[in-house]
Amino acid sequence: MKSRDSLIRLKRFQSEEKRRRVAQIEAMIAEFGRMANDLDREIAGEEQRSGIVDTTHFAYSTYARAARGRRDNLQQSVEELRGQLNEARAQYEEAAEEFSKAQSLEGREKGIERPMEIVRERSDSGMIGFRPV
Repeated sequence: MKSRDSLIRLKRFQSEEKRRRVAQIEAMIAEFGRMANDLDREIAGEEQRSGIVDTTHFAYSTYARAARGRRDNLQQSVEELRGQLNEARAQYEEAAEEFSKAQSLEGREKGIERPMEIVRERSDSGMIGFRPV
């Protein structure tokens, strides 16, 4: 009984840990997306202010060029995080399934234990195997 409870607690912990990881990655993706959008607005504002939108032009704003680099890095990080998110979701689903199996196993075993208790009670009272003539 104790080992079964420990197993269920372990599976619950593992499942919750995987769920937290998925939520953390989703939050990072959202935050990086917001940061990239902010950089897009800053780039557009800087290009409008300078009047030069051609990134190959010699007088293109160094701030806009640096912001583009940061934005591109953020977008690349978002793509990498999406791959990690898919993997984390698969791990979470697997952990949740294992937790569910452990719970259903406990439920089945408890369901089996109860009839066995009834059999023991009846055998102790002499009711099993007794057939009136």
